[in-house]
Amino acid sequence: MYEEQQRPDDGGQHGPLAGFTVGVTAARRADELGALLQRRGAAVLHAPALRIVPLADDGELLAATKEIIDQVPDVVVATTAIGFRGWIEAADGWGFGEQLLRRLRNVELLARGPKVKGAVRAAGLTEEWSPSSESMAEVLDRLLEEGVDGRRIAVQLHGEPLPGFVESLRAAGAEVVLVPVYRWMPPEDIGPVDRLLDAVVSRSVDAVTFTSAPAAASLLSRAEDRGLRGDLLAALNHDVVPACVGPVTALPLQALGVDTVQPERFRLGPLVQLLCQELPSRARALPVAGHRVEIRGHAVLVDGALKPVPPAGMSLLRALSRRPGWVVARAELLRALPGAGRDEHAVETAMARLRTALGAPKLIQTVVKRGYRLALDPAADAKYADV
Repeated sequence: MYEEQQRPDDGGQHGPLAGFTVGVTAARRADELGALLQRRGAAVLHAPALRIVPLADDGELLAATKEIIDQVPDVVVATTAIGFRGWIEAADGWGFGEQLLRRLRNVELLARGPKVKGAVRAAGLTEEWSPSSESMAEVLDRLLEEGVDGRRIAVQLHGEPLPGFVESLRAAGAEVVLVPVYRWMPPEDIGPVDRLLDAVVSRSVDAVTFTSAPAAASLLSRAEDRGLRGDLLAALNHDVVPACVGPVTALPLQALGVDTVQPERFRLGPLVQLLCQELPSRARALPVAGHRVEIRGHAVLVDGALKPVPPAGMSLLRALSRRPGWVVARAELLRALPGAGRDEHAVETAMARLRTALGAPKLIQTVVKRGYRLALDPAADAKYADV
């Protein structure tokens, strides 16, 4: 598992996410997502917002399995590959595996997407249909078009909410049997979640990824417990990109007015590719002292060369970039420095380190007895005069 925060070592080559920090809330497949982000240059802050507990000893799953064996449903809906495999494995452990498979061979078996189809076929079964969109909404539409009045429909769950799905089937006259294979639980160690919350609120991360609705709900719940929900929502609405793998995952955030970004295909790869477009497009790029300066989360691109910058230096640079070309007083810059106190000498020290990190001292000019300014190129002065 990833360390609390891990920065990529790109050997001098930087990817599209270089200079950005991305929070990962996933419990399952976090390593895969983190590796994809790091290969593109991002620093990763991993904070699993929940843990998945198998229900092999859970009476609820055992009861549902026995019910399906005793009273064969007309339709079985498989929603996730790991959930379907877990169900078959749990049934095997109870000695009901073969009986369950025999029942499933004689029902209309619907698989939500290609990964679920793979799990179904690996169990020696064949799905009758799978939607091209991988959407439960399309599954619901098919069932309602077929007519469900008086039919028994078993739905394999995987901790994710299925908004309106079960209710719509029951309203149309179906008898629905729920098969809960996994249960979401709070993380055993809440420390990483708290550190991610602090990083989001302080804008120390540039994006947070969500791969399940329960993870989003868990992060919001923890923020509520700490009195940070308003601060979290403000950050996600303005400065930190909330990236969700799909529309179901985004529901807890959207219910609170947070606009999320989502890939067209609900997969980790497209999610990362979306961030590769989204984050660089939001970076501030300025013509300064004959150079192109692009300000990212924890680094700066100077004429395309990546320059890692300490946190204090980034705070100063952001303060200067809010009014490019204008003089920013030392007192104002001091307020921008985290935990700097009242000694304006801290500004001079941080500024010296910032200039060293940038490798181009003339990017920032000292205005004697007044403060500092970004040396904005004259041709750009008019454009930024009213910023």
